[in-house]
Amino acid sequence: NVVGGGYAGQSGAIRHGIARALLQVDPDFRDSLKRAGLLTRDARMVERKKPGLKKARKASQFSKR
Repeated sequence: NVVGGGYAGQSGAIRHGIARALLQVDPDFRDSLKRAGLLTRDARMVERKKPGLKKARKASQFSKR
């Protein structure tokens, strides 16, 4: 079961899980899975909202006068 995220994020998590399961079954798969980039976790996460800003990086509109 995969919880959270969108379709692409969930499919990436499933892909990562299957790759890790294959590695537990047969460690000889490691080099081919590593070359395909299936063993590295996608570490991108949502940036937190900062105080004084509307979103993580969006500030309120600046007015000179």
